[in-house]
Amino acid sequence: MALIVKLDSSFLDEAMVIETSCFTDPWSRKMLSAEIEDPATFYLAALDKEGKLAAYAGMKIVLDEGHIHNVAVAPAYRRRGIARTMIQALVAHAKEQRFSCLFLEVRACNDAAIALYHSLGFKKLATRRDYYKNPREDAVVMMLDLGGCRQS
Repeated sequence: MALIVKLDSSFLDEAMVIETSCFTDPWSRKMLSAEIEDPATFYLAALDKEGKLAAYAGMKIVLDEGHIHNVAVAPAYRRRGIARTMIQALVAHAKEQRFSCLFLEVRACNDAAIALYHSLGFKKLATRRDYYKNPREDAVVMMLDLGGCRQS
């Protein structure tokens, strides 16, 4: 099991390695740094036994809603339940902060991620056509109602 801590700029180098290994259109270092430092975001890190960054995940906070932006697990740490643990930690934080709901987008072809989100209670809300680039693809918009979401 990974140790979950708050992601801060001290992890930026490791996070960029994961970012570029996970996404075909990765954020730049400047974008990721700004996201981590933004007071309207909440980011977590999963550390392995040696303290190395294995994954990170985070969300933007807008009023009483959270929008999950990133769930990134280094290839060497996949299929170990880390993504599930990270999402559960984001959900727990959202509940503690009394968010009404959480939203996320996921590539329409990412069946494994969609199944994971479904297993955690997220429901398909909509499809965004051509949301992703490199390659161009639709996004499935998913939502988790935490009690009071006006979108449900």
